[in-house]
Amino acid sequence: MSTIVPVVFIVLGVLAVAEPVVAGLAVAILVGWALVFAGVAHLIGAFAGRGFGRTAWQIVVGVVYLFCGAYFLTHPLIGLGTLTLLLAAVLFVEAAFELIVWGATRALPGGGWRLFNAIVTGLLAVLIWVHWPSTSVWAIGTLVGVNLIMTGFSRLMLVSAARRIAG
Repeated sequence: MSTIVPVVFIVLGVLAVAEPVVAGLAVAILVGWALVFAGVAHLIGAFAGRGFGRTAWQIVVGVVYLFCGAYFLTHPLIGLGTLTLLLAAVLFVEAAFELIVWGATRALPGGGWRLFNAIVTGLLAVLIWVHWPSTSVWAIGTLVGVNLIMTGFSRLMLVSAARRIAG
């Protein structure tokens, strides 16, 4: 196993954290293209001949996906703002579920970590939400960068462990 891929992940992560706006815009453009391709797939699937209702629904969904994808591609900064707001909502939901799970498992060893995770996730959601739309400039790019760095380090540790085991 090579160390090249983990190092590339780490370098890309550092670049994303250093330039979160660029990384965030790249994510918004990627999402835009994904929506365009999904819209095309829905439109192609609409003509599979499975009844008028299914065909009409697939066409509507395909057009919506195409419209949203085109909007993200032509207005990536607004798309980034939308993604950031969606991220805040997802983090709110995650924090709520973590709090519920903590309530059910708080007597178990290490249960406090669930509460800690719920609090940190909730605070991050509040931070993004309260300061939106200005958080759009850094949130997505920074989180993608941190994820790339962590992925790179975990893969690097895996390569190191595999080499030690192999002898």
